[in-house]
Amino acid sequence: MGLTYDLIVRGGRVVLPDGVRAAEIGIKDGKIAAVAERLNAEGDCEVLDASGRVVMPGMIDAHVHLNEPGLGAWEGFASGSAALAAGGCTTYIDMPLNGVPPTVNPAALRAKLVAAEGRSYTDYALWGGLVPGNREHLRALQEAGCIGFKAFMSEPGGEGEDIFARADDVTLLEGMREIAALGGVLALHAESEMIVSKLTAAGMEAGKSGALDYAASRPVVAETEAVNRSLFYAEQTGCAVHFVHISSPEAVALITAAKRRGLDVTVETCPHYLVLEAGDMETIGNRAKCAPPLRGPAEREGLWQALKDGELDLVASDHSPCPPQMKLSANWFEVWGGISGAQSSLELLVDEGHLKRGIALERIAGVLSEGPAKRFGLDGRKGRIAEGFDADLALVDLQRGYTLTEDHLLDRHRQSPYVGRTFGCRVTATVVRGRIVYEAERGLTGEPAGVWIRPQVRSGSEGTAEALAEAAAAQDAPADRAV
Repeated sequence: MGLTYDLIVRGGRVVLPDGVRAAEIGIKDGKIAAVAERLNAEGDCEVLDASGRVVMPGMIDAHVHLNEPGLGAWEGFASGSAALAAGGCTTYIDMPLNGVPPTVNPAALRAKLVAAEGRSYTDYALWGGLVPGNREHLRALQEAGCIGFKAFMSEPGGEGEDIFARADDVTLLEGMREIAALGGVLALHAESEMIVSKLTAAGMEAGKSGALDYAASRPVVAETEAVNRSLFYAEQTGCAVHFVHISSPEAVALITAAKRRGLDVTVETCPHYLVLEAGDMETIGNRAKCAPPLRGPAEREGLWQALKDGELDLVASDHSPCPPQMKLSANWFEVWGGISGAQSSLELLVDEGHLKRGIALERIAGVLSEGPAKRFGLDGRKGRIAEGFDADLALVDLQRGYTLTEDHLLDRHRQSPYVGRTFGCRVTATVVRGRIVYEAERGLTGEPAGVWIRPQVRSGSEGTAEALAEAAAAQDAPADRAV
């Protein structure tokens, strides 16, 4: 006798943690109910034909900037999540800066949740921020459901009263003590402000303003110095640390050594550090500006080796969009630093990593899906294809190459540095909790139905909307300035 399913994914090769094999996936009430060579189903159910394709766990993009509330003209939950869905991403974690206000207290978190509700095509989680003056809000943010906290060791930039301020060493050390006591995790942008600011000023004073001049102002040593310093603080405080967008194998080596000493640290890189290099900044133009900057071919190959060796915990897009006019200056120090790559992460990793370098698909799935789920309290629900997990899937055709054009892109400003690039594969369908949300032939297939995902309970935190409302109501002001 068969079981009743809402959807069966049939005919594909399924990427499981221990390998890839032909299997069918039965989905019921948004969950994976069965994974088997052949499913016997009772009654009528929808069938998604995966013939000739691999079925991967949906990507969890742990590093995106969707900029709402307040800066929806840069990117918003609707447009940003649409692009992510088209790229096989089923859950993302939105960063706390660039919104107005930034997510540094419960009232600001509540404003972001209002902006996101009913507008996301995929599921989402939210980062809180660590900035000077907000240590007293960290517990409330975590109890309300933030996935963790983000801090900058170099100036993040921005204008106006609601900028997300750099964490000085005292803020960093005291914040890490508090986050450790909460059992939370701190995500760090690790670049030395002292090194970067001095080199930037010297370059500008000398009239150097080109792409490679900008890259020279943020050398690898600025990254490794900041990583070393924060690892020392982590050792002193016991704080769990996650290093975002690491651009050099030297920094990965420092973090790997810290893991071996027993520190609770993880490391991410981004697709642009794996597939682009510094010279591409001149050929692609301002769309390729990011911080840290793109590196040389040796650094790029070193990161691929780290991925092969299991030293990278996850890969995330760091999708950081802006209005087109902010990318127009001939002076690279004035151009907004952010790459808009939300839609291409999974395809880049499968194309460059699996098809061209022979890295196993289960390893690719590990850094795109299972790694972020484990690090950020989503394990057991998301990140792998297994019974009881959310039915979050990406169907990928490994034989269907295509050349990316702006018409393919669904983010607001379509400023991807990958336009014109030919991929050897393509995401053909994305499934979020059992709902088909995107198909390559049809585009988006329904209204936004993504939901807010909170991490597993940590340190007694309930992580409820009620906790958020109570914490926000207890504040004297609706949103404290991040200073």
